[in-house]
Amino acid sequence: MFVFVCAGCGARLTTPLSQVALPSHAHQKYGNGIQLPVPVLMESGTFAVDPEPWGPPWRTWEEIDPDQAAARGIYAPVYALSDGAPGAIVIAPGDTSGTLLIPEKGGGYCCGLDGADGPNMACETCGLSVASRIDDCSLWQAVWLAPNAVHRRPVDNADATAPLSWAELATEGKGTPPFEPIIATWGSRLGLNHWWSWSPQWEAAVGQALAHLLAASEGRPVTVPDGLIAEVFQRALDALLPTGPPARRAVLAGPGRPAPDADADILLVPAHPQTGETWTPANQAASAYSVPLPFGVWLWLAFPEPHLPVPASGGMPDSVLRDDPPAPHPHHLFRADPRAFQHTLVRLSAVRSPWLREILENLTQHMRTRLF
Repeated sequence: MFVFVCAGCGARLTTPLSQVALPSHAHQKYGNGIQLPVPVLMESGTFAVDPEPWGPPWRTWEEIDPDQAAARGIYAPVYALSDGAPGAIVIAPGDTSGTLLIPEKGGGYCCGLDGADGPNMACETCGLSVASRIDDCSLWQAVWLAPNAVHRRPVDNADATAPLSWAELATEGKGTPPFEPIIATWGSRLGLNHWWSWSPQWEAAVGQALAHLLAASEGRPVTVPDGLIAEVFQRALDALLPTGPPARRAVLAGPGRPAPDADADILLVPAHPQTGETWTPANQAASAYSVPLPFGVWLWLAFPEPHLPVPASGGMPDSVLRDDPPAPHPHHLFRADPRAFQHTLVRLSAVRSPWLREILENLTQHMRTRLF
């Protein structure tokens, strides 16, 4: 475990934390004026590191040399790129200590702070700007520690806990439900307005995975297994890929699942929630393309938790009419997060292919048709 201290004076700024993988929805913006169902990005007691530059200052694509962008692993135009320092550390807001908000850096949209003005938290001891607090509506609440303003220190006498094995994760891991209640703070005369919707975490995760699936398709149709996995992937795959050529087959693979068929072209596999490592089968064919999914999303697809139609302790008596509500389900078709899709696709070298570049250039139109 580690604590983070001020680079200026050495004052302690966090509680003891363990490192985990950066969530796929770390930089997601969801809706307009929406209260996310579980708004805190990181679990208490954990931190993650973003290897890419994040936050201001920003440069538009016109100001960037394409070769310079390619050297950063970005192979297609984006609106803007951060010129901030790479390696920002994200933690839960409640895990900070010894910090103060900087009043003149309190910019945001309407309900809180968005960090657009630069670091808005300072070390209480020496006043050095050390972090950005994010808590505006439609954003995941988090504190982003500036990598050039903090140092990581190991905690003395802290128990070193090894990451869970894949077998342990398959048994003890938590699935991420695909549906969640979303709350809006206005738009209803009755006050708070809420509805069941697709999970924002799923929309971000599928946006990332869809970019990989398109790259793995090589311009051919792609099929996925029936059920929920088809519900979230197949509509977009059918719309974005041509018909006619022999389809490439994507299958779900991972710990606790049967070994994938030798002729599977694409494997949908979990990413370890602590290390970020992608699961790989021992007998994977060299030509199979692995598409990573956040472990919680993959676990729900691999081992879905059913909505029980009867009480777990037994059936309903013959004389009693059923009155339990149906399982919640959104009223619209699934749409992948367009920002997560774009963020991933421009970082895959396959996007240099003209047909993939065309999909990227038409992303706004695909959003208008509610594909994203």
